[in-house]
Amino acid sequence: MKPIIHHLFISPGHDYFGRHGKGSEDHPITDHEEIELVAGRGIVNDRFFDYEEDYKGQITFFDYAVYEGVKKGFNLPDLDVSAFRRNAVVSGMDLKALIGETFQIGELEFEGTQEAKPCYWMDEACAPGVEKFLRGQGGLRCRILKGGTLGKGEF
Repeated sequence: MKPIIHHLFISPGHDYFGRHGKGSEDHPITDHEEIELVAGRGIVNDRFFDYEEDYKGQITFFDYAVYEGVKKGFNLPDLDVSAFRRNAVVSGMDLKALIGETFQIGELEFEGTQEAKPCYWMDEACAPGVEKFLRGQGGLRCRILKGGTLGKGEF
């Protein structure tokens, strides 16, 4: 099975990140056919673009199978994958194996820095218990080493 990018999300603001004790926000999150990545800076027009120098989460990847597992396991047939607030939703990639590794998608190059650990907000965004379910499978945070255009589809 070839790896596939199913969704590419951008949001201009933080709904949960840095919001402890302040309540969640409701910034729009939009799905794009392609997004522009800038090495060392992030995704153009995303909330983490130029967030901080050498930031570990310039782009996040999330496994489509985990999304399906949440929908099925929590009886949430209408749950939108954007609820997880990850940038690239993929299948056919072992995201855990990419932690500490450099990898390519086409001409683009990434460094897998760490798991995109779920937080307690996932219980609000999805359903009670989702944070615990996502532990160890919350996605992958990456630095962008070589930028360009990232598009949906097989790679």
